[in-house]
Amino acid sequence: MERKKEKEEYLEILWYMMENNNTACALLKEEVGENYRQDIVDELLAEEIINIENENISLTEKGETYTRQLIRSHRLAERLVHDILGVEYEAGACEFEHIINPDLVDSICTILGHPRECPHGMLIPEGECCRQMAQTVESSVIPLKNLDVGESARIAYVDANSDQQLHKLDSLIIRPGTEVKLHQRYPSFVIECENSVVAIDDEVASNIHVWVSSNRSRSIRPHGRKRRGFRHGFKSGPHNSSMKA
Repeated sequence: MERKKEKEEYLEILWYMMENNNTACALLKEEVGENYRQDIVDELLAEEIINIENENISLTEKGETYTRQLIRSHRLAERLVHDILGVEYEAGACEFEHIINPDLVDSICTILGHPRECPHGMLIPEGECCRQMAQTVESSVIPLKNLDVGESARIAYVDANSDQQLHKLDSLIIRPGTEVKLHQRYPSFVIECENSVVAIDDEVASNIHVWVSSNRSRSIRPHGRKRRGFRHGFKSGPHNSSMKA
């Protein structure tokens, strides 16, 4: 198991390198550091997990499939604990992907509503459950826009389009763990959060995901008429704000 974990850690580092478009052998050595072992690289080559050409490393088709699942497990683990407990998870996530069953990974993904990014903003590789929108596990997380008027729920996670947008939402206490109540759906979404009333557009309402009770109906609402967006920024007021995606 220990040897397997060591090889998987090399593969994770290689995946990060690929995301940054730099797959030089020298960089892998640098990223691993003083514990770099050539024999591990040689084993990955022998197992046809990686290729090396012109001093650059790449994943084979077999290696990409395997490493994609590792990264998916790791980032979903971070998402799960960050959203539910509101804490950083890096220490535990380093072990999670080495022991998790792929079926359980898909179940966690479905429960979380198929999130696109980990808490650090890194892309979570899609699974079959994402492509099929599988309902093998009844999801307890839905977009805020699918709440009924007058319904309250607790925020699970926010898929912000930028750091700026995330900071604006956070300044309004629109963050994981906060309870929100939907007051209005048209012409804009109006929610109550921490005793403040906030107006948001359709896209932002779609990117805020909330926990709901398991016995609630999860039917997806039709989009209906196009909703009017708000001007960039916030409208000042003692307890009233608006936000545009």
